[in-house]
Amino acid sequence: MPLVAIVMGSKSDAESVQPCLDMLAKFGVEYEVNVISAHRTPEKAREYGQGARERGIEVIIAAAGGAAHLPGVLASWTTLPVIGIPIGSTDLKGVDALYSIVQMPGGIPVAAVAIGKAGAKNAAILATEILSLKYEHLSTTLDKYRAELAQG
Repeated sequence: MPLVAIVMGSKSDAESVQPCLDMLAKFGVEYEVNVISAHRTPEKAREYGQGARERGIEVIIAAAGGAAHLPGVLASWTTLPVIGIPIGSTDLKGVDALYSIVQMPGGIPVAAVAIGKAGAKNAAILATEILSLKYEHLSTTLDKYRAELAQG
């Protein structure tokens, strides 16, 4: 059963999101992937956000470029933690998406990571850290990962 939901605003975001999927697989965290646009399919975004918890999802990772409303829209429909990945899909190279994600109004938080592939990787690590509070084996997995990083 997937614990993490990865939601992209567009199929074109897949390449930028791939490091997230790779890290979750490395850690052994089950996930599901969906393409849902906050602008083109807002009703689907609402249904997805509202139903995530009852489907067993514990963390949502939402990737979007441009106005990057998807992370905030999903966060508005659930109290699950939402991590936003800003995608560098416009002439502004993702700075617009970053600002959209980090400037959520008080009361509806969205965690933000770096723009693009580095952010996608960090989103997976952050999601795993959140899950490790409940799933002890993930703490061990993260400890091993950190030890690998220290070895260079």
